[in-house]
Amino acid sequence: MSGKVHQTLNFKLSQKPKDTLTGFLVSKLYLSFRSASRNQPTSEQEILPLPKEWETAEEERNEAEGKAEEEGEGEKEAKRKTRSIKRSQIWLKPQGLLAPDPCLMAFMKKYLLPILGIFLAYYYYSANEEFRPEMLRGKRVIVTGASKGIGREMAYHLARMGAHVVVTARSEESLKKVVSRCLELGAASAHYVAGTMENMTFAEQFVAKAGELVGGLDMLILNHINYTPLRVFSNDIHLLRRSLEVNLLSYVVLSTAALPMLKQTNGSIVVVSSIADTAMKAVAGIYNAKASPKEECALEIIKGGALRQDEVYYDSSILASLLLKNPGRKIMEFLSLKKYNMERFINN
Repeated sequence: MSGKVHQTLNFKLSQKPKDTLTGFLVSKLYLSFRSASRNQPTSEQEILPLPKEWETAEEERNEAEGKAEEEGEGEKEAKRKTRSIKRSQIWLKPQGLLAPDPCLMAFMKKYLLPILGIFLAYYYYSANEEFRPEMLRGKRVIVTGASKGIGREMAYHLARMGAHVVVTARSEESLKKVVSRCLELGAASAHYVAGTMENMTFAEQFVAKAGELVGGLDMLILNHINYTPLRVFSNDIHLLRRSLEVNLLSYVVLSTAALPMLKQTNGSIVVVSSIADTAMKAVAGIYNAKASPKEECALEIIKGGALRQDEVYYDSSILASLLLKNPGRKIMEFLSLKKYNMERFINN
């Protein structure tokens, strides 16, 4: 900047005198005056007066140099502040991480976080109708895998609520005890049908039999599971086929057979997946976790079915429930379904 100012001043000075010799003498005299003024002359030094046009040039030069010095100091100060800010950022942020964009943070704070908070509040509280035991009074409910564990506890809870209960499992002796206890607890009625879900014919006939025993169906709770040892797959195709039949195919067969009765009553299908109770004993030493109380878990499943909730998560840790109830996944599911013509899909 100072170089450009000097060039401008030199141009203005060289235009004042009209001949080269005069210009040379004027320049020498001007430089002498500047040198004397900078050396703080004493009273013995004589300072010659300058012509007005020279004084004008001098003032312009001083003004330009002052601006140049101010701008130079401003640039230095700006650079110093920039270096200070950079040092602060380096000191504050972890190595290898980029500082968040202030604009993005402002947007999130102003819009995204409040929207997320509203969505979470709606998700957790708006659909959570208060459960009442009388919701199950007189309802006709099938519970599979009901000879022990969570299935048995669900049958007992339903009995206390005054439901008609039909239970099934492989062990007939265990089922008799469950039915007897259900009647003691106040079930409207209690029945059992013993059999294995490896047999698809039995699965289909069982639903029809249950409907005859209680006169219809309001809820189908699928809780049975084939025991599968927790180990690396060892080419046991027979075990794999049996697991698929019991844990998957029989669920489809039971649901298909129950669907006509459930449509008449606007009923529900509840699918249970758990590792509580007896399953924890089977994987002891391999899977280390604390089993959830089967009585409480069974009650939460029944509540979810009665309230027609899409999903119910029960765990001793609140963190697990919060992580599983991922609002991001719900949003993605909603957006994905918007791409489908569901009416045409159902009609087809």
